[in-house]
Amino acid sequence: MELLSRIRSEQQDLPEALRRVAEVILDDPAESARMTIVDLAERSGTSTATITRFCRALGFGGYAELRVAVATETGRAARQHWETDIGQEILPGDGLDKVLGVVSNSDIRLIQETAAQLDLATVEKVASAIESAGRVLLFGVASSAAVAGEMEYRLQRIRVPTWSRSDAHSALTDAALLGQGDVAIGISHSGRTREVIEVLAEAGSHGAITVAVTSHPRSPLAEVAELVLSTAARETTFRADGFAAIHSQLLVLDVVYVAVAQRTHERTKEAFDLTVRAVTGHRYEPSQQPPAQPQSG
Repeated sequence: MELLSRIRSEQQDLPEALRRVAEVILDDPAESARMTIVDLAERSGTSTATITRFCRALGFGGYAELRVAVATETGRAARQHWETDIGQEILPGDGLDKVLGVVSNSDIRLIQETAAQLDLATVEKVASAIESAGRVLLFGVASSAAVAGEMEYRLQRIRVPTWSRSDAHSALTDAALLGQGDVAIGISHSGRTREVIEVLAEAGSHGAITVAVTSHPRSPLAEVAELVLSTAARETTFRADGFAAIHSQLLVLDVVYVAVAQRTHERTKEAFDLTVRAVTGHRYEPSQQPPAQPQSG
């Protein structure tokens, strides 16, 4: 996982003093890489001991290692032109050209960050579990429910017995009926949605393999899950983190879906052939024209 993405995803779940250090680094990574440990402590209102604790929480031996890592990452980002002149703020009077630039640039960066931090070994484990699962349950609320529904459709089409739920009572009922070899996937950007946590915990208590899809790998949802797939998210004006996380959630689950399809290639190919034939009569051929719309009187 990219260091700055990891700090951003874990920031919310850090103790208050460490969170202030993270805020200073994320506010201006290039500037923080030039600070001494004393400078960073003063800027964050903490102490040098707190900075050292922050470094160790991220797996670094000391501040020098963290500083080099931040400098290396910010330098690489500059070379790859990940930063643009378009900010993340959209004002009421901004033209659609700026809106398009902000939204597209933000989504592109999110996909890049998610791809960079995705643990492919975990993807392999999730795909293997789904391949042999008797049942797969997907659950999310609000925007995450739409992501769960999309994954349900994809897996069902390749003959994986899958259900998605957006109602907590239905999801808890389904989770209680899962067992050894089944899979439950909970989707929550924050990792703090009570209903999703409860459903995953219920499924796990009956022996199902539990998977969390979240932008916060230290969140309560991640703690109750056996496997965690991490996503990236950043806010833009009019799009809170939950909305902004949709593309990264879909990317992660799409990689899982393709990995399952690879493992079940013959079955998947047969399923695609059958389903394509089933809907062929509902598509216009290139030479056909749809019926003309009646003219209003």
